[in-house]
Amino acid sequence: MTDNSYANQVKGKRGLRRIINAAGYSKDGFRAAYRYESAFRQLVWLNGTLMVLAFVFDFGPASRMMLISASFISLIVELINTAIEAAVDHTSTAKNELAKRAKDAGSAAQTLALVLLALLWLMSLWREYGLNLF
Repeated sequence: MTDNSYANQVKGKRGLRRIINAAGYSKDGFRAAYRYESAFRQLVWLNGTLMVLAFVFDFGPASRMMLISASFISLIVELINTAIEAAVDHTSTAKNELAKRAKDAGSAAQTLALVLLALLWLMSLWREYGLNLF
């Protein structure tokens, strides 16, 4: 008995074909998030600017790596938050306590990622240009 469902066709790929397919799905995910989610667009521009500034300011390599990593974490968390929201909305748009909890948890994760980003930038700027307390 052969199951020709879409999931089995996609998951059945091996080797290079699987990697090529995964790259295409990732591209589609980036495109959809950028096109349909204003929060993701804003974070792309914010973090893109911050990554450029990480090289403009006179930070050491460790600070630069930390700041760029924090920017990527913020973008990754926003993509996961967007995925949670899309999955919840696909399931039902009716008011539901579990759906609210899922969406709120995704939002809280993004808030923590942005707090981390802000703290690391403040600490790096303070260390390089303020009192060297850190």
